[in-house]
Amino acid sequence: MQFKHPELLYALFLLLIPIIIHLFQLRKFQKIDFTNVAFLKKVNIQTRKSSQLKKWLTLVLRLFALACIILAFAQPFTASRTALNTQKETVVYLDNSFSMQAKGPNGPLLQRAIQQLYAQANGTETISWFTNSQTHKDEGLQDFKAKLLDVDHTANQLRPEDVILKSGQLFSKSEGANKRLLWVSDFQGVGAFPEIPEDIKVEAVQLEPVNQNNISIDSVFVASRNSTISKLTVQVSSQGEVPISVPVSLYNGNELIAKAAVDFSERNESFVTFDIDATQTFKGKITIEDPNLTYDNSLFFSINTPKKIKVLSISGANATFLQHIFETTEFNYTAQTDTNTDYNSFTQQNFIILNEITSVPASLRTALADFVDKGGSLFVIPSKNGQLEEYNGLLSSLGAGSFGNYNEQEKKITQIVFAHPLYKDVFEKQVVNFQYPKVNSAYKFAANASSVLKFEDGTPFISQTGNVYTCVAPINSENSNFKNSPLIVPTLYNMAQQSLPLSQLYFTVGQANTFAVPVTLIQDEILTLKDSTSSFVPLQQTKATNVLITTTEEPTSAGVYEIHNKDQYLEDVSYNYGRVESNLQYADALNWDGARTYNSIEGLFDTLLEENSINSFWKWFAIFALLFLILEMLVLKFYKT
Repeated sequence: MQFKHPELLYALFLLLIPIIIHLFQLRKFQKIDFTNVAFLKKVNIQTRKSSQLKKWLTLVLRLFALACIILAFAQPFTASRTALNTQKETVVYLDNSFSMQAKGPNGPLLQRAIQQLYAQANGTETISWFTNSQTHKDEGLQDFKAKLLDVDHTANQLRPEDVILKSGQLFSKSEGANKRLLWVSDFQGVGAFPEIPEDIKVEAVQLEPVNQNNISIDSVFVASRNSTISKLTVQVSSQGEVPISVPVSLYNGNELIAKAAVDFSERNESFVTFDIDATQTFKGKITIEDPNLTYDNSLFFSINTPKKIKVLSISGANATFLQHIFETTEFNYTAQTDTNTDYNSFTQQNFIILNEITSVPASLRTALADFVDKGGSLFVIPSKNGQLEEYNGLLSSLGAGSFGNYNEQEKKITQIVFAHPLYKDVFEKQVVNFQYPKVNSAYKFAANASSVLKFEDGTPFISQTGNVYTCVAPINSENSNFKNSPLIVPTLYNMAQQSLPLSQLYFTVGQANTFAVPVTLIQDEILTLKDSTSSFVPLQQTKATNVLITTTEEPTSAGVYEIHNKDQYLEDVSYNYGRVESNLQYADALNWDGARTYNSIEGLFDTLLEENSINSFWKWFAIFALLFLILEMLVLKFYKT
């Protein structure tokens, strides 16, 4: 027990006064003579005993009454060390990540947590609090409650160590303050709990969903495509107890294009494929119906109108076969000779073919190296009479190997690397009994490269290093019949197709994403990203043939965004929320060393209220003092001596 005014306890020494008065009775008795002495002596003995008992009883009651009065004025109380500390600091962290959409016993976890915090928050002190997406320092109670109701789910999920770090920034630097972090979360996806600083107490409220069932659209990708059709594959996963068959809907904008169903009867991962038009812009959205987590029930993607692939051939030999392959609606084909080459046109190309030119001068090597460095693709077909040093200078600058001696030896091209991206979906099965093309002579070739086609001895005929493809032999009619082989069309066609790959279907909200928009801007022009409700200007870098866009904090919402140059629509880009929180696996806060754990916000505040309460007892002592005084009066009045 402690006292608010302990100096008043010195008044207890005053209790000695009635004790002294009682022990040393200063009253003088008067003697009176009586005749019957024996009788008076007997009465005197009885009277003195009764009177002595009454006096002692009165003294004790009076001492108790005075002591209680003194103790009441000293104001005794009991309290914990936390309650006595006048420097109390509290920071609240409310997890508003998407996993908090899960249903708890009384509704969605986040909404229920907001209601409980709103109801429990009281007092006049300011509050510092933060979520995964916003931070507020030293706010009044009314502002706290008003902004609390506006908290919504966010794609950003702070790591536990980031929460500790951020809370430390909201606490003061005072070493004597009692610092308490109220942590409200479901602790989804927490791998390991961080170490708690010595000057901070963590009160963890773990909100638990009633089940861990969920169905999510994980990804979508183009499995294959040709000039007219793209095969779109959707990956859907499940967790817990879910329906065996779940419908999946495909939209182009607001128009329903197709429906299919995924089957979870055998495993918790399934795929469904849609065929879509490859020649048009597609503002895609995949949807499912799942009542648990809703954020992963939709996935947006965009496929822009395919651009014509720009192909340039620089030839020192007959290039008619290239004209037959590339003069189609899909390509913009340009033919130049080795004696009339426009280096300035390289920046406009996607795919360049060196077709048996004799000399590769330094200026051409520099221009080609710059072209490849900026993302262009190159196919080198050597000439029998080519300047070997110049060819090797080019290949060396590209890190694509080197040519050796030229051997006059017939070789058959018998091995197709079916797993190579150039031949993906080209063959229904691995063909082994077709008429093999051949060459009459070829260069030896040394490179750390992946083979596309091989000779019968296992050495490469065509190999790939990055964006550079290298053929080891001339393919003119005198040296090879490869131009007449069925292999030449898919080989060169897919080289060109992959030089301008399909733009990424979607990006992830909250991550650093970079992509190029094929547009040429003039001075002071900027690109803007827009959806139906908002727009923003992303970080962008203007280049000669495109604009490089980087997005980080924006956009904050999933959807299909249009890219505009002022009022001119250019193309689309899509964003989706990450799917990390779709996996409903939770850490147990009871295993967190140093943290106290609660299963409800009410339980947390009840404990804090009890710890911060001060139990005062002065009223009880005042009541006891009055009681003792009443007892003294009753003794004096009714106790007969």
